[in-house]
Amino acid sequence: MPALPLPATRRGFLRSAAATAAAFPAVLRAAAPNAAVQVAVVGVNARGYADLHSTASHRAVRYVGFCDVDEAAFARADKDHPGTRHWADYREMLRDLGDRLDAVIVATPDHMHAPVAVAAMQRGKHVFCQKPLAHTVWECRQMRLWAEKGNLVTQMGNQIHSAVEYRLATRLLRSGVIGKVREVHSWVAVAGNERTCLLEPPTEPAPVPAGLNWDLWLGAAPARPYSPGIYHPFAWRDWQDFGGGALGDFGCHILDPVFTGLGLTAPLSVVAENSGVNRHIWPTNETVRYTFPGNELTAESTLKVTWADGGLRPDRKLAGLPAHLDLPRSGSLFIGERGNMVLPHVGGPRLYPEENFQGFAYPKDVKAVNHWHSWVDGILARTRTSAGFHYAADLAETVQLGNIATRLSRRAMITRGTRKADDQASVLRWDAAALRFPGQPAADALLTKTYRRGFEVPAA
Repeated sequence: MPALPLPATRRGFLRSAAATAAAFPAVLRAAAPNAAVQVAVVGVNARGYADLHSTASHRAVRYVGFCDVDEAAFARADKDHPGTRHWADYREMLRDLGDRLDAVIVATPDHMHAPVAVAAMQRGKHVFCQKPLAHTVWECRQMRLWAEKGNLVTQMGNQIHSAVEYRLATRLLRSGVIGKVREVHSWVAVAGNERTCLLEPPTEPAPVPAGLNWDLWLGAAPARPYSPGIYHPFAWRDWQDFGGGALGDFGCHILDPVFTGLGLTAPLSVVAENSGVNRHIWPTNETVRYTFPGNELTAESTLKVTWADGGLRPDRKLAGLPAHLDLPRSGSLFIGERGNMVLPHVGGPRLYPEENFQGFAYPKDVKAVNHWHSWVDGILARTRTSAGFHYAADLAETVQLGNIATRLSRRAMITRGTRKADDQASVLRWDAAALRFPGQPAADALLTKTYRRGFEVPAA
């Protein structure tokens, strides 16, 4: 089947975003599962190992392939599943396994989520992909479109979506316990550049460790020399070319009950301020303010949702907490007409002021769901999961819209330790249907990116 290469120019980007059915007249259908659901994993260390381990407990799962660019990453997975074939290159693995493969787990660094996941979906494979789903807004949209085109069962790896704490919070919001919601504050204690604290990438090359394929690790990202401890295996989130900072890391977790509980989709606008960024790093802290369309669960025609990270959080007085309590280090505050709900990350929801909820009994029938098994069960039954790409794409797009606002606010403020005066941040108006910021070309340019040859993401 032909694939549309992602255009490097803005004009080409607009053309490809509009060109869909004409280029792909045939709708893909997922291959019927084999006797077992035969699964491959791309990225088998850290979060990838946790995903493969949790998925493996489903009786129907059989692993047929492990892929990682670092040979050292295979040890734990091999111990649990001896004899599973290895690959370094996901493209070779997909080609070699062919119809013997039903589904793929993607747990690479963020910049490779979409290249791997879309390559799998093009071949009719069901996909479980770690949050934040993709690295750019455009990629998030293509992930949803490819899943729809192939009639595929998908799930984003924001596993707390299925935890009892978040499911209970969602129940309380949807049942109107605090009344219609006036505004929401969400925050995380993590800072966006706390792992390396560098302002720019190192330029001096260092020897690449034995067993690490540095070219494949870079994948779609711009080439640069290997530097120990700066990117692989964990510090890549600090860098705009690879991760999404604190918002990219935790937004799809902490904003998930906001979306699920209040039925949100795409924001109308976004604006950000931060401690300073350049084109390489994420800021130490930031505040991102979204405006969403209101609905039957909100008090007004629009809803304000404020994100903060790097230790920033709202004033505890907003929550109506008793004097001996403080807001959690990370979580959300929902301000309603009848009272407020504080939802820690991860913890059970609590209602304030306490006098407003005397005698309130929290529901006892809310239970956790196995996030990984839900995906496998969906493959077997051909049913949609609650965190499938039909839902996750809107959430992930919102996260990446916040990162665009951050990159444009105080743009190029930090350069090798010097600070430059910045213009006041402007509000970015978002047209989700058209996939653009009307009249704001600088923001439009950040919706997508240029890929290294061989790692492009084709438009659906």
